[in-house]
Amino acid sequence: VQLQASGGGLVQAGGSLRLSCTASGRTLSTYSWAWFRQAPGKEREFVARINRYRATTYADSVKGRFAISRDNAANSVYLQMNNLEFEDTAVYYCAARPLAAGNWDYWGQGTQVTVSS
Repeated sequence: VQLQASGGGLVQAGGSLRLSCTASGRTLSTYSWAWFRQAPGKEREFVARINRYRATTYADSVKGRFAISRDNAANSVYLQMNNLEFEDTAVYYCAARPLAAGNWDYWGQGTQVTVSS
């Protein structure tokens, strides 16, 4: 399974971006998906996840601003990011796992999001 993330870029504070992540090699319609991010000099942190039933969970720092969604027909997950803040600057990674809990088995290569203040 390979995950390909895209959609990052440079945006001003208050702006929006939509990240996409598409899987190849296997259909992930029953998998859980997630987004993580890693800012320079910091550890990778959880951003959002969505399970096979489309139940979602968010980090407190992005609640009300970010929305995760999935399209099983496209074998993809998305992260709509609104009202971006300078602190959202990071490399964003998508991940997938077959179970509702446990390790994330598959990771994308990361896409850079830079928010200018």
